[in-house]
Amino acid sequence: MEQFITFLSNNGMLSAVWVALVVMIIVTTIKINLSPVKQISPQDLTFLMNREQGVALDIRSDKDFNAGHILDAISLSNEKITKNGFVSLEKHKQNPIIVVCSAGLSAVKIANDMHKAGFARVSVLKGGMGAWTGAGLPVTKK
Repeated sequence: MEQFITFLSNNGMLSAVWVALVVMIIVTTIKINLSPVKQISPQDLTFLMNREQGVALDIRSDKDFNAGHILDAISLSNEKITKNGFVSLEKHKQNPIIVVCSAGLSAVKIANDMHKAGFARVSVLKGGMGAWTGAGLPVTKK
């Protein structure tokens, strides 16, 4: 224990960075757990679409969407969302909506915006299309 205290006192900057990283990890974990928008696995997405009339909302660019997407997914790129909002999704307001992006990062902001706009059940595909294709699940170009 004495060596640990000596190390901390001799390496103040390194110790401060370490403490900051631990605090950031704890805060991020708490934030994710308390968020109304949950991250779901590709298997959960399949379950929601098949059993609860869930809607996969693909927010990638039209080019990426046309290169391959989840069957029956709705394409609504970020550009369209900033122009028109979520008007085209009003009929799905009570259905589970799973927001899909390339890696699962940019979808969180859109999902939070949808929740604030009154969409009842919004989730994010954890890992995005990378997780979907990595799990060996089918994609379509139609």
